Amino acid sequence: MGQKTNPIGNRLGIIRGWDSSWFGGKDMGKKVVEDEKIRTYLKARISKGGIARIVIERTLKRITVTIHTSRPGIIIGKGGQEVDRIREEIKRLTGTDVQINIVEIRKPEMDAAIVAEQIAKQLEARINYRRATKMSIQATMRAGAEGIKVRISGRLNGAEMARSEEFKDGRTPLHTFRADIDYALCEAQTVYGKIGVKVWICKGEVFGKRDLSPNVGAKKEQGGGRGGDRRGGGDRRGGDRCGGRDRGRGGRGRSGDNRGGGRR
Repeated sequence: MGQKTNPIGNRLGIIRGWDSSWFGGKDMGKKVVEDEKIRTYLKARISKGGIARIVIERTLKRITVTIHTSRPGIIIGKGGQEVDRIREEIKRLTGTDVQINIVEIRKPEMDAAIVAEQIAKQLEARINYRRATKMSIQATMRAGAEGIKVRISGRLNGAEMARSEEFKDGRTPLHTFRADIDYALCEAQTVYGKIGVKVWICKGEVFGKRDLSPNVGAKKEQGGGRGGDRRGGGDRRGGDRCGGRDRGRGGRGRSGDNRGGGRR
């Protein structure tokens, strides 16, 4: 049923493409495990890189890893040194030639993985969960989402008994297959224990046939090392500016400023 399945897996082949794109053959299992290793390694290696998704494509002699991130500057590094280092590390991990592409996400507020990660980081920094969630929901709705739902579970505010709370804005029709719903789960490791954050973002409905190739529309955004660096910096400043705007409006800017600081 729509409420109980992963919204991304539910829409595979309808309006959503696969994050791994290759032909399995006889060593299908080995390749699946290798893909998982690459993803786990990259997320641990670039924990502050704002990674939304990692797309893996394979040919006979090469693995192409495309990293979709809101902060390309952190991953690229000074003059592209960091990318070269990561490429060598993955090459050692897989024993195959590796190519890394970095794609910048223009609207991080519209990506469920990045929104969930931001909320989780604020929970780890001991910011009130209601405030962190409501700020993220407002930012996402301002960015043009049709709806967002956030569910937080665990020992909220250090309570003795774990509970789960849900916050909604707009519409998130999970049963409608043509509704483009992005979903992510992130865990905040707090002093009291783990707090789970689930985010559903509805970006509108898809009419007609959609191209399901994994990096559709992303090739154009691919930037070089130095340009990406500058763009990454711009992203961070944008977060602060947004906080300032909120402060002018209704005195809620401090949370926005904190978020900018946390992200840096």
